[in-house]
Amino acid sequence: MAKRIAVVISQGQSANPAKRQLEEDLVSALLFEPGIDVVVIPHLYDLKPDGTGALALQGIAGNMIVLSWLYERAARWTLDRFGVRGLEGQSLIKSSDEDEDEESEEDAEPNDKTRVIDTRPVPQRRIYCIDLRVHNSAAPYVEEVKRIARENSLQLMPLSLGAALSPTPQQLQRMAQPTNDTALPLPIVQPGAKSPTPPAHLEASASASATLTEAKTPTDSAAQLTRIEESLDRRWYPVIDYSRCTNCMECIDFCLFGVYGVDKAETILVEQPDNCRKGCPACSRVCPENAIIFPQHKAPAIAGASVVADSLKIDLSKLFGAPDSKESAEAIAIRERDEQLLLAGRAAVGATVGLPKRHSDAAPPAPKDELDSLLDALDDADL
Repeated sequence: MAKRIAVVISQGQSANPAKRQLEEDLVSALLFEPGIDVVVIPHLYDLKPDGTGALALQGIAGNMIVLSWLYERAARWTLDRFGVRGLEGQSLIKSSDEDEDEESEEDAEPNDKTRVIDTRPVPQRRIYCIDLRVHNSAAPYVEEVKRIARENSLQLMPLSLGAALSPTPQQLQRMAQPTNDTALPLPIVQPGAKSPTPPAHLEASASASATLTEAKTPTDSAAQLTRIEESLDRRWYPVIDYSRCTNCMECIDFCLFGVYGVDKAETILVEQPDNCRKGCPACSRVCPENAIIFPQHKAPAIAGASVVADSLKIDLSKLFGAPDSKESAEAIAIRERDEQLLLAGRAAVGATVGLPKRHSDAAPPAPKDELDSLLDALDDADL
């Protein structure tokens, strides 16, 4: 029997009728599809690490498809936070922001920085994250789920064995006209005569072929539905994209609310997510790799759209700053942090904490030697 695939539907935070209808339309349509298990959970981002929703996700062992009201990248790294990891499955459904970003990535320059993900083992399964905000109807999502389910089924077929048990026309011709003396002759059946019993080795081969065919056929059982009911509050905390994070620790230097920490391997992590100040994305603005996501933020660059930071020659202040006010991303981050410090009854610190430390860590430029002076002279000559 073919392996089943889990489809997780993450409900929206609000009881918006249109969103609820789309979610229920998806459930209704997928219940008629074979080989699928449907799991409905509350909003992915709001789940508690030890709640029933997170436990349900952690209990899914194989490939999974996650449909949520989040950017693909935001959903993937939110899952990672709950320990739900796997290889990135490619979906054909993309938002306009994602499409533009993928075109930009084609022009990206390679870099040799070590990312946290390079040191982490990844389970050999695929996780497909799909943004429910792209289409207003269930049909495109149902078709994409069916496509992925077929792909999942094909990946499980023992192709080499199947080829051996399904002879080609050339192989059949050689069986009918063997070229060696040890070949067993095929039985000749006269018209109207009863077919003789095949030799034992052919009978065994036919039996194995039938068994393989049965194994390759997707299960006919209908989808199984699981609904997770969990009372949750809306949350606000950073999610780290470890495929971009270089473990530079700039976020832990900048944040003054105890949100970040390190694990036993001295890797940055979101240790106290609920210490984060609601609505404040300041740390994401100072991250040099755009590795910090706030999935509920209104700006796509902060909410998880796949913008490229370090690998493209772009001005981060344009991505994370405020073009109308001409403020840089760093200036906005400092202002946002000071606002939250004052709201918490603490003193504003401006640019005196976090930023000076990371800039002072950089090695001072070496004094110019004679070769540098010669190169400068050649540049001035404009030859």
